[in-house]
Amino acid sequence: MDANVYQHFRADERSFIDSVGDWIEQVQGQYAPYLTEFLDPRQSYILETLIRQNSDLRFMFYGGYEQAERKRCLIFPDYYQPEEEDFEIALYEIHYPSKFASLSHGKILGTLVGTGIKRSYFGDIISDGERWQVFIAQEVDHFVTAQITKIGKVAARLEPMKYTEMILPKDSWTQERGTVTSMRLDSVISEIYNISRQRSKQLIESGKVKVNWTENTRPDFLLELLDIISIRGYGRIQIQELEGKTKKEKYRVLFGVLRK
Repeated sequence: MDANVYQHFRADERSFIDSVGDWIEQVQGQYAPYLTEFLDPRQSYILETLIRQNSDLRFMFYGGYEQAERKRCLIFPDYYQPEEEDFEIALYEIHYPSKFASLSHGKILGTLVGTGIKRSYFGDIISDGERWQVFIAQEVDHFVTAQITKIGKVAARLEPMKYTEMILPKDSWTQERGTVTSMRLDSVISEIYNISRQRSKQLIESGKVKVNWTENTRPDFLLELLDIISIRGYGRIQIQELEGKTKKEKYRVLFGVLRK
């Protein structure tokens, strides 16, 4: 990948940029499709940008349903006609004694990753308030389901489901426009949840904040387009659009917000 590409992205995104470069070269060299693991929205944005800038290849994202947050990408030459089955995604429902116990996104994800399989092999975890379902890459689904008998202390098993049996996710994202003095992590959290900058710093430094599913303890971390911020006890924020600056040099931003 051209070294000039790096300047448009964060330093810690270089290894992912290199991976995208390898995928592009592979498709161009073998003239055959390449399927990625599940990508978060920021990674999807980087991948799309690089493919458009550096090749004539085509690409398609799919995460199991239209509104999926985490998606696999199929990169392919122009002759290829992709099908839904090409994305190799399996849907599973988590069966557990719902009358006597409750599950959470964090507990389910912790159990899935606890099988030794990377996070990138798991797509969205969705719930309607009682039932829970998860999208898993078909390369690992049988191994994962064989490993799981409990989630936390709750007896559980994963059962394959048809896509027609997918539940309607309960999450209610709202769009909010706002202005922030900077794109610092602490500034955005403070603005969206109407808490002091000091309180947002405490949340970040105490390990209660993740950016793109990775713990981030830096209040001065600069957010970029399509980053997702998770704040334990508060909810989630996505940077959906950067809409320029005001006359007072504040950033105009379209946020996706999920409040707990």
